Amino acid sequence: MGYPTLFVRLTGCPLRCRYCDTRYAFQGGRRMSLAEVLRAVRGITDPSGQPRFVTVTGGEPLAQPACRELLALLCEAGYRVSLETGGALDISGVDERVSIVMDIKTPGSGEMAANRPANLAALSHKDQVKFVICDRRDYEWARDRLAVSHIAARCEVLFLPVQGERESGQPPADALARELAEWILADRLPARLQIPLHKYLWGDVRGK
Repeated sequence: MGYPTLFVRLTGCPLRCRYCDTRYAFQGGRRMSLAEVLRAVRGITDPSGQPRFVTVTGGEPLAQPACRELLALLCEAGYRVSLETGGALDISGVDERVSIVMDIKTPGSGEMAANRPANLAALSHKDQVKFVICDRRDYEWARDRLAVSHIAARCEVLFLPVQGERESGQPPADALARELAEWILADRLPARLQIPLHKYLWGDVRGK
């Protein structure tokens, strides 16, 4: 977090998380060939190749048949590439140079049934698992998953306070972030608190 990063956002997603803040990515956009995407990325980076970090996200990027090929091409072009995935689709076959950031959906997402446990075996030390936490119930559920699955021994674990649409009775985002930090510290979890830095800096402005 904190490095200048270029985001390639692909259209379409099979999930409908209650708190989703990128619903505009469910449809729309424009069709582009892989060559066009690469040209667009190169057109944004400067002559020295900065930024070097490229994140492919969505929607759900793996819903696009050419996503794996795009990831490999970006790696071949010299970028440090990460993939943000909701975890409902098979992640096997993703280029091993790509850092995978995979959600495990909590009860508050409304999409817990979409979790694909088999994906955990495909993760390694360079990857991250992300739990979006809506409330104390979500936190306890995620804490218990860590205890039984030993995910933290395989890859980095992130806990994020929910930032999207909030249900009645849920605390404000800042208050939840503070509570989440206290819960993680109290339970000595092998997890990292992450907040969406771009939202704190620019709010919901698209393209930031």
